[in-house]
Amino acid sequence: MASMAELKAVLKDTLEKRGVLGHLKARIRAEVFNALDDQSEPRPPLSHENLLINELIREYLEFNKYKYTASVLTAESGQPLVPLDRQFLINELNAVEDPTGKDIPLLYGIIAQFLHGSNKEGIQNAFLQGSSLQLPRQNVGKPPSERN
Repeated sequence: MASMAELKAVLKDTLEKRGVLGHLKARIRAEVFNALDDQSEPRPPLSHENLLINELIREYLEFNKYKYTASVLTAESGQPLVPLDRQFLINELNAVEDPTGKDIPLLYGIIAQFLHGSNKEGIQNAFLQGSSLQLPRQNVGKPPSERN
């Protein structure tokens, strides 16, 4: 007869092989957060920049099927439940979207722009061209209170 530890190990291994264990853990975390979240405590107002950043992150999370993480982000940040329009994000970022990247999160294009610049050679599916999102080098790594 198998011991309790052996049964746990087999169950854990089976759930991992089926790809279910990660989803279960994420779901439990999301449910625990929702149970502990104090809805009576007002959220601080979102700055315009945080609204855009959160939306880029939410689009990325949903694209990669991190739906529980996205739901916790939305609840914890006070981000609107309805996602911002993609064209609105593109306009706010002063970006030009490559037609081949319409189904890909904008964050991928921003990263591609930083990694590869405007050089199209060697970039497959460059999602944004000419993004104006530039971080001043002297501010990188500094806390927000010390930035210019």
